[in-house]
Amino acid sequence: MTSTVVLSTGLVVMLIGLWGVLAHRNILRIIISLSLIGTGTHILIVAIGYVRNGTAPIIDRALTVAEAPARAVDPVPSALVVTAIVIGLAVTAILLAYAIRLYESKKTLSIDAFRDSKW
Repeated sequence: MTSTVVLSTGLVVMLIGLWGVLAHRNILRIIISLSLIGTGTHILIVAIGYVRNGTAPIIDRALTVAEAPARAVDPVPSALVVTAIVIGLAVTAILLAYAIRLYESKKTLSIDAFRDSKW
């Protein structure tokens, strides 16, 4: 039940971000929408790695080798999410710096003003 709610939440956040990218013409709203897509992806990855009544993957008296595949939580999804959060923060910072440069050049953040910048 919990895993289904978290998976659904991640999917909804990703869809809201996708809608924001496709529907808005403001660069800042597009950047926020891209961040929402990344956050939804992080939620999905954590939900996929969730194990009900799971424990740390340390083989000792509390967790035997026989029950480890069923009860041990895989730490790789969590590590990937932490790495992706850091990368997402850096990408968002670069996108915001790019938006500042675009605003300085055109005095607007609407992507309609940048049609002459196409190749």
